[in-house]
Amino acid sequence: MKNCIIASTSTIYGSGPLEYLQEALLELFENIDEILFIPYARPGGISHDEYTIGINNIFKKIGKRVMGIHMFENPIEALQKAKGIYTGGGNTFLLVDQLYRNGILEPLQHKILSGTPYLGTSAGSNICGLTMQTTNDMPIVYPPGFKTLGIFPFNINAHYLDPDPNSTHKGETRETRIKEFHKLNSQPVVGLREGSWLRIKGEEITLEGNLDSRVFEQNKTPYEISPKSSLSKLS
Repeated sequence: MKNCIIASTSTIYGSGPLEYLQEALLELFENIDEILFIPYARPGGISHDEYTIGINNIFKKIGKRVMGIHMFENPIEALQKAKGIYTGGGNTFLLVDQLYRNGILEPLQHKILSGTPYLGTSAGSNICGLTMQTTNDMPIVYPPGFKTLGIFPFNINAHYLDPDPNSTHKGETRETRIKEFHKLNSQPVVGLREGSWLRIKGEEITLEGNLDSRVFEQNKTPYEISPKSSLSKLS
């Protein structure tokens, strides 16, 4: 039975890292003392150690200890033994590249599908869709593939932004880019605004947070869904 929180971001304006998710994290990781952290996305290029130390300091506040997967000689074994897992944000291309090259994409998928509590933020959420092709990140590395975990039958666009009517910028909007994606790909895309997240329990997927999310389906007009809406039948 899947048990996940899939969030657009770790930090929202006016709040500390993961603070807005604290209550939900206490529920997700109930009775779990140690969480395995996957730091491969390396936001801003920080080291795995720096990233893990920072996340450990955050989880200390709710009585949890964090160990980075890079600290183990055998990452597959570390993953198999994990009681709870968190994949942080950063660059999705880099994250997916390292998941493939360390041979843990399929073991991670198996752990999540078998019910191990999983938290993903930003890049760690992007990898839960069918592919990583709707990320906003620059391709700083070339991963062996774009296929990701397929925890749900659609893609995520984390940090989704609406067009600013007062902006002088005339380049592509997020909506334009997702429509380009749908010229060649059929899976739906859920645009998660900052502070929005998906709660997955078994086969039920529910939008949480205070903001609507924008849903894009091929050959359909994009539409909004409100908090507490189910996305379980989106495919």
